[in-house]
Amino acid sequence: MKHLTIRDVRVILTAPEGIRLVVVKVETSEPGLYGLGCATFTQRPLAVATAVETYIKPFVVGRDPQDIEDIWQACYLSSYWRNGPVLHNALSGVDMALWDIKGKLAGMPLYQLFGGRARNAAALYAHATGRDAVEVTEQAKALIEQGFRHIRCQVATPGYATYGTYSSTHTNRPQPLGVGQGAWEPGPYSRIVPRLFEHLRAMLGEEIELLHDIHERVPPIDAVRLACDLEPYRLFFLEDPFAPEDADWFRVLRTRSSIPLAMGELFVSQQEYVPLVRERLIDFMRVHLSAIGGLTPARKLAALCEFFGVRTAWHGPGDVSPVGHAANLHLDIAVPNFGIQECYQFSEISRAVFPGTPEIRDGALWPNDSPGLGVDIDEALAARFPYPDDPLNGSWPELRRLDGAVTRP
Repeated sequence: MKHLTIRDVRVILTAPEGIRLVVVKVETSEPGLYGLGCATFTQRPLAVATAVETYIKPFVVGRDPQDIEDIWQACYLSSYWRNGPVLHNALSGVDMALWDIKGKLAGMPLYQLFGGRARNAAALYAHATGRDAVEVTEQAKALIEQGFRHIRCQVATPGYATYGTYSSTHTNRPQPLGVGQGAWEPGPYSRIVPRLFEHLRAMLGEEIELLHDIHERVPPIDAVRLACDLEPYRLFFLEDPFAPEDADWFRVLRTRSSIPLAMGELFVSQQEYVPLVRERLIDFMRVHLSAIGGLTPARKLAALCEFFGVRTAWHGPGDVSPVGHAANLHLDIAVPNFGIQECYQFSEISRAVFPGTPEIRDGALWPNDSPGLGVDIDEALAARFPYPDDPLNGSWPELRRLDGAVTRP
């Protein structure tokens, strides 16, 4: 093969399930050799597309796609204003695509390039939600029947807009002063959640692992109190008790409770994890791969965490494309300190748009043995699912307290 170069970088925008996905395709000078990467940032997808096409593309075209570390460092450092979700998602799209290319050149799946199998499949946690504890329990039982042993449980707070539930409000709910939308208050939520897990333990027993996500929604001291209240129910982990800007509160919580803690979904720099990992203030890192720049920094973070007893729990909702889920999976298979993987069950149409999307079986995600990431894209089919006309498409949810003050979503 003659000297290999990056010939083109393209952005593919598609929304087969109504979620605005951003996929980057890096084409090489070798005919038919290309890689795919996930750059999905649903809050600002068009900004990411512009960053890829206007800035990163002219910077990387002509370079050797095998020089992944050099390209990552050059993009990261030369942009001068480092960090931030737009740059990092754009960089992630290229970075994952370069790893995909390297795997194809080697003729092996990425987990082999990362050191080989540490396990055969990645255990998943699924999501159970409902209007009350009974409904959540029924969903959890259905998931157990499908083979899941780890379940994240969220329940609606009657009368309030509640994160993570498909039916989050009841009629005649309180309204924020001067705002015609549902309100949120931390007090009722903090009281109902322990009752949910008391019910779940009574109904499901001790063998099922239960998780919960505070989603940074309550004041820090309330999160400390809630963690203490949940301790008798032996959660697998409690996620995002604090906002990134309140991360110092982990020191307080660690002295009050032994509940396992997961954090990081909203972090946009790998450096944000370092003090929490070094001081052993968290037990699981919830990295959104594209938000920190892709596989290259994620591998380094996983290695750092290994030496401090912190396990991986890569972010894996529907606003991570199948390409991104495949990237998560290759890390899951290879790293020794894997903890758990968030589950998203893609529709059949998404699987048609993205052939090779990893298979869910027996509560676990299974890799295929195709070279690289193992996922492709049908561009003609993807084009049949353009972005919704709404520029925000629900990705900027505005949440307010009863007094009308805006709060975290």
